[in-house]
Amino acid sequence: MKLPYSWLQELVPQLPPVSELEPIFAQIGLPLEGVDTVSAPPQGVMLVAVTSAQPIPDTKLTKITLNTGLQYGTQVIASGAPNAVGLPAGTMLALVSPGTTLGSMTYAVRNLQGVDSWGMAASAKELGLGESSAGLMLLPAGTATPGTPLAQLWPADSVLDIEVTPNRADALSALGVARDLAAYLKLPLVPPSSGLSSSGGGQIEVKLPPKGVVLERDPSHTLRFGCDHFAARTVSGVHNGPSPLWMQRRLTLAGLRAIDTLVDTSNYVMLELGQPTALYDRRDVVNDRIIVSFGKPQGEEVRDLLGNTHTVGREDLLILDGHDRYSDIPSVADAFAAPSDALAQADSGVLGIAGVIGGTHGRIRADTSDLVIEAAHFDPVLLRRTATRLSLKTDAVYRFERGTDPLLPQWAAARIAELLQQHAQGVPESGLTLVGTPQLPAEISTTGEQIRGLLGMQVDTAEMRDILTRLGCNVQGSGDELRVTAPSWRVDINIWQDVAEEVARLHGFGELPETLPTLRPHDSNIGASAPSEKRTELRRALSGLGFQEVVTYTFSSDDEAQKARTEALTVKLQNPLSSERTGLRTALYPSLLRAAGAYAGHPRALLFEIGRIFPAGGEAERLGLLMRGDLAPHTYQSGVAGGFGTFKGLLEAFAAQQGAALHLIQQRGADVPPALHPGIAGGVVWNGQTVGFAGVLHPEIAAEFGLKGDTFIAEISLPLPARSWAFADPSRAPAALRDLAVIAPQSVSYGEMVKVLEGAGGHLLESVEPFDVFTGEQVGAGNRSVAVRMTYRGAKTLTEEDIDPVFNAQIAAVRGQGWAIRDR
Repeated sequence: MKLPYSWLQELVPQLPPVSELEPIFAQIGLPLEGVDTVSAPPQGVMLVAVTSAQPIPDTKLTKITLNTGLQYGTQVIASGAPNAVGLPAGTMLALVSPGTTLGSMTYAVRNLQGVDSWGMAASAKELGLGESSAGLMLLPAGTATPGTPLAQLWPADSVLDIEVTPNRADALSALGVARDLAAYLKLPLVPPSSGLSSSGGGQIEVKLPPKGVVLERDPSHTLRFGCDHFAARTVSGVHNGPSPLWMQRRLTLAGLRAIDTLVDTSNYVMLELGQPTALYDRRDVVNDRIIVSFGKPQGEEVRDLLGNTHTVGREDLLILDGHDRYSDIPSVADAFAAPSDALAQADSGVLGIAGVIGGTHGRIRADTSDLVIEAAHFDPVLLRRTATRLSLKTDAVYRFERGTDPLLPQWAAARIAELLQQHAQGVPESGLTLVGTPQLPAEISTTGEQIRGLLGMQVDTAEMRDILTRLGCNVQGSGDELRVTAPSWRVDINIWQDVAEEVARLHGFGELPETLPTLRPHDSNIGASAPSEKRTELRRALSGLGFQEVVTYTFSSDDEAQKARTEALTVKLQNPLSSERTGLRTALYPSLLRAAGAYAGHPRALLFEIGRIFPAGGEAERLGLLMRGDLAPHTYQSGVAGGFGTFKGLLEAFAAQQGAALHLIQQRGADVPPALHPGIAGGVVWNGQTVGFAGVLHPEIAAEFGLKGDTFIAEISLPLPARSWAFADPSRAPAALRDLAVIAPQSVSYGEMVKVLEGAGGHLLESVEPFDVFTGEQVGAGNRSVAVRMTYRGAKTLTEEDIDPVFNAQIAAVRGQGWAIRDR
């Protein structure tokens, strides 16, 4: 948030100079992101008064006759600015007189369409005073004597760029920042004017929605209120036009664009007090009645004052006019509860989306003379949901969603009424409509000892009382007891720890002692780091095997999911940053393919990622692996070729490092994952449990991602299943070996053969390892011979009599499957 130093100095007259403010702001928790020095306009820029403004025929220019003061008298300029047409006499402009240099240009008298233009009437942007370049900088008549240098009324200033944390909604105003500075520095605060006081009730009737409404979309969230405080006041006979120079200056320095008196006054009060407001043309407030209600259950279209259309429903709070169609509704609660009632059936006149943006209906127009001021307090949760769903982030939303002062509406309405009386010739009504009972901060009980124990520093209880009182808190209690009621504007002080934070903030964070922390882990935290430590162990093991870790976005798109043949996205982003990241991914391997595709020209890649996916079944964690090209390139020594065998070997080595048993089960037909080649696809079995898949990427998917050649991928569920550990002395008995060649159809996987041999091998069989595969006429067409070496071991040295029965049982089991045994 940007605030000019001069504005803060008006509220805190004894404020230190700008050069000393940075550590002060850091101490009170509002660090400065920067301090910009804004120079005054050059001396040649003067304020002049319009005498007449007439269009130049057959051109887009306007001839403006000016009173430039005693020194230069009457002068004429030509201007192409859109707001130069029809300027009322007396309106004041900022004129760049001949001989004045702005930037790299020196202005002089120039002939434009037959008019000797004496300098140039400038916009705020051309003068370097703001970003508005839509037209001339206009000021009210009588702002200053014609010929007065603009620099006298628009002096140089410093603009503080303040970082405001989300919990400090009270600091989103000049008054809020000034309160904190005055409390910390123990300086007197000069608050803004309390506005035009009121007496009696107002002319506008206001109805508020019921409290405790449960939303259909989220029944778990019961609203505390929709709107619990609403102030309305009328002002008649206003004359709109340029806002006063001092107001334009403050708005411009704060980063807002000056528009006209009515809009600028509303924006100024928002920056001054922190209360967003709205102004409605009284002609649209039918029957002098305003109804604050939720939208129709069936939804409706609302056009905002910028001309954009939004669909609102029963979760959105609206400001409605008081048309007679609502007169038969006893209360807004009845209107909300009955979908078929008069309110739901009628075409409502929507004055605005509450706390978000005004509507086309009710907007201030060029001929508006009577208006209604709205200042209200809305539920921040409700308003934030509406603004997010409608993708509307206004200055009002920015404040309301963080929580505004529930008692501020009355002050804000009075302040706007006062400013419109002073600068728009308005006549405010004497009364004020004020409805609703806002929820105020509750009393917080604590002790000085409790706060000292939390902060770890010695602060007297008396000093705590003084600090909290300076912050506006009501502090009761005797001795060490503190019963604290926060001021209405501090919606972030809710528990005693918040009170302790305020004490530390104003006492000084620099006073916190430097001590070694005492580690006191809660019982629930013991072992909480185990999953993270396991991930670290997996990362180290894979890095040791040559894999490189990648960290990719968890976002994907429907297009990418379709290309990768993964499950369609189920969790979609409401406001995606790009078409490539519209939702949360449902598989991990597309992210690896995208990473490999970025380096498709590289001859080899060995990647892994540990990340989360979000399928329809729920969030899950996965380990993804990818290999392309040779494992080790051929140089002066033979390299290590790539291939499925190499990839499988890496998986087995990884499992061995984890002390796990891993093997692959060939998958066929409908069991093959869509991502894999039907001929080379396997299920990953880890410690006896199927945890994922591994194989060759389907060629069509590889083509979609621009990957040439074989790409091997695996995706494994985490956490990996563990197995119980048992330690035994190594057997001292020697091993016995037997070789067996099994002839089976090529459709039979090696895993199926091993399963049959292990099933018949009993406890003496220690391992089965392949050492030869043969195909040819000798074994028959469509068959292959797989030779395996089986290791047997027992508690003693095994003899032929011990091994033969087991070996014969294995042969019988093989033949029982319809397979053959290849003779020597």
